[in-house]
Amino acid sequence: MKIDSHHHFWKYDPVEYSWMNQEMGILKQNYGPDELENEIRKVEIDGVVSVQASQSIKETDDLLYHAQNNEFIKGVVGWFPLADSGVKSELERYADNQWLKGVRHVVQDEPDDRFILGKDFNRGISLLREFDLVYDILIYERQLSASIEFVDQHPEQIFVLDHIAKPRIKDKLLDPWKFKMYQLAERENVSCKLSGIATEGEWGEWQESDLRPYMEIALDAFGPERMMFGSDWPVARLAVEYAPWVNICRSFISRLSEDEQILVEGGVATQIYKLA
Repeated sequence: MKIDSHHHFWKYDPVEYSWMNQEMGILKQNYGPDELENEIRKVEIDGVVSVQASQSIKETDDLLYHAQNNEFIKGVVGWFPLADSGVKSELERYADNQWLKGVRHVVQDEPDDRFILGKDFNRGISLLREFDLVYDILIYERQLSASIEFVDQHPEQIFVLDHIAKPRIKDKLLDPWKFKMYQLAERENVSCKLSGIATEGEWGEWQESDLRPYMEIALDAFGPERMMFGSDWPVARLAVEYAPWVNICRSFISRLSEDEQILVEGGVATQIYKLA
């Protein structure tokens, strides 16, 4: 299967999605399965993984409902209150849900750049293996050091790094992101999503050549065996539409062997998230 490993759905609400600022007008509408299915069919993508965009159990339930009712949605990365003392009982309620594949917290928005090392949060992370759940790491470049320490606390947990850790593409800076990406990639329990990259450039002005160095480094660090394509639709619409982003990524991996291209376009996502 060709898999889009990272996208979002929402019914727009200015309170629930308060992170959408005045420059993000294109996001302030409803995005559902019908709109996405239309996009993926145009570029011959077979299935998707739906990822949380709001830190609520309600949104997790909504995503699971969509997965249950739309065959092309192969899995869900939801949100749970990992730092809460009662999170195990919450996870137990979903233990038999075949579409729940992983969990994510919006660490990038936490004011403390070392939030990811918090004791209560890590207690929640330590439960995920019991439920066979992946953890998606959503961070900015500045949080990479803490995230490496975090991963080292959970050597048996499967992690996926979202959006190649959001490097400073707009500022055309490779370091220290490059060094830390190679460090993180030394941890073999971490895979990486080739997603959310164009939005880190200057919206409306970036060129593909601005993105290529970062894509090259991420692929070199993790290799095609731990790299998966993702669209980050509809957030990506701030900088690029669906089909053009797919084409950029396919062009980028075209120099790889056919087997390696298959891994990036769906094989790794299918393996990591145990999609069917």
